[in-house]
Amino acid sequence: MTPDMLQPLMNAVPMPLVLIGGNERVLAANAAADDLFGALERDRHYVTVLRQPSLLDCIEDALRGAIQRETQFVRRDATRDTTYRAMAAPVRLDGRDGVLLSLEDIGHVEAAVQMRRDFVANVSHELRTPLTAVLGFIETLQGPARYDDSAQQRFLDMMQREASRMSRLIQDLLSLSRVEAAERQRPTGRIDVAGLITSATMTLGPLVQETGVTLEVLGADDALEIPGDADQILQVVTNLMENAVKYGDQRVEVTLSQDDRDPVLRAPAIRIEVRDDGEGIDPIHIPRLTERFYRIDNHRSRELGGTGLGLAIVKHIVSRHRGRMRIESDLGNGSRFVVILPRS
Repeated sequence: MTPDMLQPLMNAVPMPLVLIGGNERVLAANAAADDLFGALERDRHYVTVLRQPSLLDCIEDALRGAIQRETQFVRRDATRDTTYRAMAAPVRLDGRDGVLLSLEDIGHVEAAVQMRRDFVANVSHELRTPLTAVLGFIETLQGPARYDDSAQQRFLDMMQREASRMSRLIQDLLSLSRVEAAERQRPTGRIDVAGLITSATMTLGPLVQETGVTLEVLGADDALEIPGDADQILQVVTNLMENAVKYGDQRVEVTLSQDDRDPVLRAPAIRIEVRDDGEGIDPIHIPRLTERFYRIDNHRSRELGGTGLGLAIVKHIVSRHRGRMRIESDLGNGSRFVVILPRS
């Protein structure tokens, strides 16, 4: 079979393919390869058209050793870097030896690996900070403060605060793991959203009193049922309300409403809107607020007991319920978090 006869078959393959003859010249390339490297001139030496050192070494080894070789290389363009896995496999064409080079875009795999590395690094950092503090307090209590009653109580209070911080982080990590594991399984039970908002309001009562913020709930007087997971939607409502109370100034408003045809979901839906009158959020941060461990102000967030996972959990729960979340903020004039969930 000649290269011309192979060309239609190669074009039918979505991954880039380049056929190189025993004379080290390009015999054929499919459309995907032409798109990747620019139109590859046939009958030219592969070194002059491919030019990637790792690719050239891979092809040379396959040609000379008649064995399959594999490598990776990064292709850079104006907007991003893409990692490819390249495989050079010996082939025999019309009685002559050659190499078929195939390339697979593994950028998504590399991105997932990097995300996992970042996640582990973030978790390690978040746990190490309070753990180091607790170990330091223990060392002090075993030494200079051993017989100082007032110092003992002070350090014990600090240890309790840091241990509580670690406990919250672990609970949020477990919660995030459970939500992600079940994200593709849409809940089938029926829940009363108004009742869940009332429950969250009662739970946050001590925090509301401590901060002095006025919390007002609108539209939650009558039961409003939707399909969902009660524990998860309660977690969504509690997280959003708690953030608003912590970062609000004087007033937080929670509004529950319904729409016969929501413009976002294009179906009957309910809307949970949590609005605060705090300092607001710079628009540059809004697209990243639902990322794990992303914080606008690390120091303030930790002081207020934040783990950096709350909005990531909310995003995954809303996604599991086939809903949408929108974040709006006017710097200096508060923020508004809107969760839209289907009614059926």
